[in-house]
Amino acid sequence: MRKPWITLVALAVAALLILPACQRQDASSKTVHENAAAKTAVAPVASAAANRINQPPVEPIVKRNGSVVEIEMTSQVTDIEISKGVVYNAWTFNGTAPGPVLRVKEGDTLKFTLRNLDPDIPHSMDFHAVHAAPSKKFINVLPDEQGTFEYPANSPGVFMYHCGTAPVLQHIANGMYGVIIVEPENGYPSDAEIDRSYTIVQSEWYAENDMEAMLNAEPEYVVFNGNDYGLKEKPLLAKVGDTVRLYVNNVGPNEVSSFHVVGTILDRVYVDGHPDNLMHGLQTIMLPASGGAVVEFTVTEEGDYPIVTHQFNHASKGAVAILRVTADGTDDGSAAMGH
Repeated sequence: MRKPWITLVALAVAALLILPACQRQDASSKTVHENAAAKTAVAPVASAAANRINQPPVEPIVKRNGSVVEIEMTSQVTDIEISKGVVYNAWTFNGTAPGPVLRVKEGDTLKFTLRNLDPDIPHSMDFHAVHAAPSKKFINVLPDEQGTFEYPANSPGVFMYHCGTAPVLQHIANGMYGVIIVEPENGYPSDAEIDRSYTIVQSEWYAENDMEAMLNAEPEYVVFNGNDYGLKEKPLLAKVGDTVRLYVNNVGPNEVSSFHVVGTILDRVYVDGHPDNLMHGLQTIMLPASGGAVVEFTVTEEGDYPIVTHQFNHASKGAVAILRVTADGTDDGSAAMGH
């Protein structure tokens, strides 16, 4: 199957979406992103490439110059292990799914460059964190070309980013998504209380490049941070008495997340990660597709605390993580609690 700044459209379904003869777009005509052809290029539903490719992951480039943050990323095709022995030939940013976790500050200007390494079809970048005209700033970058765009990041929060090339559903479901955290200018009121922080991204994997399954919202896997095993084999860690902060986003593309930490109460939840959107004492926070939150809680006893979507048909498909709490905050090596 196909932290300091990096921490680790409605879809219009037209008749062409179901044409069985649609193929990945021919890459023979290439122009830079400023060219009118790139601005108007629309990818049809894309089938798997005739020759499977597996491009190695590429480290993103992030540079800060005052309040300007320059970010360079790639769009590419890379094999991702989504379950033990199950490899998906994914469309990705920088060869990972989710893509790199980006961190900037409220008031920064993003100068973003996308290099499209996919030899077959155009890709683009839709940052939920910015204020910009999509028809100017979220446009397609053709194969083997690159585009550079600038936009302000004036709203704090935990935001999804994703490929915005049509059909958007297909590009997200194939792995083109990630999270950008815009830190509030004055921080969160609870910053001084936080001992540990982690980022969790919920997403869905479908039968490889199966548009019908995507349209019908029939995922084969629903996972945290790209696969169904990583956050169980290598649990998140805390020690007794720690206050933990989770930056959470449900990138979908279709399903809702009922995000829940078993064995504790979410003392504070900043909905969408905005400091003004503060709620207290939640058992579960509902995250729509693309929705985010900052959740905080304190762990009082040693043991394993499963983290799940409380929609257990989805948890049963892989959306389970473990927060392991020990006396000293290190992993004791025991088998993770099942859930």
